[in-house]
Amino acid sequence: MSEIFSRVGIDPGIIIILLMISTIGLIIVAMHQNARINQMNVKYRHFMKGEDGKSLEKGFIRRFSQVEDLLNTQHELADDMKTIDSRVGRTLYKYGIVKYDAFDDVGGKLSFALAMLDGDNTGFVLNAIHSKDNCFLYIKEVVSGESYIMLSNEEMKALQAASRFGEE
Repeated sequence: MSEIFSRVGIDPGIIIILLMISTIGLIIVAMHQNARINQMNVKYRHFMKGEDGKSLEKGFIRRFSQVEDLLNTQHELADDMKTIDSRVGRTLYKYGIVKYDAFDDVGGKLSFALAMLDGDNTGFVLNAIHSKDNCFLYIKEVVSGESYIMLSNEEMKALQAASRFGEE
């Protein structure tokens, strides 16, 4: 063996010293890696412990169950919204009102024409005519923005205002 070292021109003592230094270096690296693994194990055990000693798996199962409940609730709410949307279209939410004096001897614009319509402009026109002695109410049906009974000027104005409701 010393012949091999003498041919290369390296003293065998130097090689032994280099091998010892590299062995010590490898031992230090191995100890450092072992310390890091221990730290990771401590963190892992803490992570898996969960709250009140429950396992992480139980926590995940509970959360997934909650998410599933929320999705079911979301589907129910979406169905409810569809029902509400279909009902809102049939609700009388558009209106127009015109106040006027029906007779020359009665002032204060106590008479009025009120039009109430849904999203398809279907509904009614209510006309209240106020005189000195009485108040008369007339109602006329409106289908798709038109009445089959002739409308007065005030009723037409109320119907047009209701038809344009929300466009301003």
